Amino acid sequence: MIILKERGVCLLSSRLFSPPITSTTHLSFIMARGPKKHLKRLNAPKHWMLDKLGGMWAPRPSTGPHKMRECLPIILCLRNRLKYALTGKEASMICMEKHVQVDGRVRTDPNFPCGFMDVLELKASNDKFRLLYDTKGRFVLHRLKNGEEKYKLCRVRSVAKTKKNVPYLVTHDARYIRYPDPVISTNDTIKVDIASGKITEHIKFDTGIMVMVTKGRNTGRVGQLVHVEKHPGSFDIVQIKDKAGHSFATRQENVFGIGTHDADGEPRSMISLPKAKGIKLSVQQEMQARLQKEK
Repeated sequence: MIILKERGVCLLSSRLFSPPITSTTHLSFIMARGPKKHLKRLNAPKHWMLDKLGGMWAPRPSTGPHKMRECLPIILCLRNRLKYALTGKEASMICMEKHVQVDGRVRTDPNFPCGFMDVLELKASNDKFRLLYDTKGRFVLHRLKNGEEKYKLCRVRSVAKTKKNVPYLVTHDARYIRYPDPVISTNDTIKVDIASGKITEHIKFDTGIMVMVTKGRNTGRVGQLVHVEKHPGSFDIVQIKDKAGHSFATRQENVFGIGTHDADGEPRSMISLPKAKGIKLSVQQEMQARLQKEK
């Protein structure tokens, strides 16, 4: 064994490493001893909107179907958004008593990550919510009615076959569905029945459909897909026009189809939208709306 000193840190190395470690070797390959289970509030995603009075630490999402930067842990839904709990311990007790369901499954982990389009259900209070984005890129717990909690929309990430030629697809929430309709391809949207996990409808990714932006500066905006620009070897760009007549562009991978168009050619959403309806207001319009509300 060789003990090296560099920048005031003692490093224990072995001769099993190839190539051998010297005092000039770059030390970036030395990793932590295990997965990190903590998260400082300073490094937490901004769209969580954590206040500064909660101390140094933030709840770190557990490993799950959504990435850390694209999710909202259950504890933040119960404590910070819905105000059903005052402390983290109360939120943990609510989960441990099996009151919280995500996509029809009971989740007892308070740090379980809830992501875009997930259905959060509380049987005791008969509350049902869907996680969507507002026009400022923040998660919104949108209350559901008229049986909307029975299904969800999923974006198809990939379509492939197994070694035994069994076709399958993978969605944005890590669902693995075998034997899908051969018409379904990548970037399409499928309507999944939460109870059975089967596909009931699908939206073909094409011009004219209604879409919501899930990444980038235009997160949360809703509009009609107007045009798709192909850039081989680079990112494909899509043009979107909202109901207010504003046009904007974003990457194709940032777009999530949420509805088709009816017989009159008007886009129709398969889910209900938050109160802003995906239309982003300018700074002046927001100020005027705020003044009218105060009056």
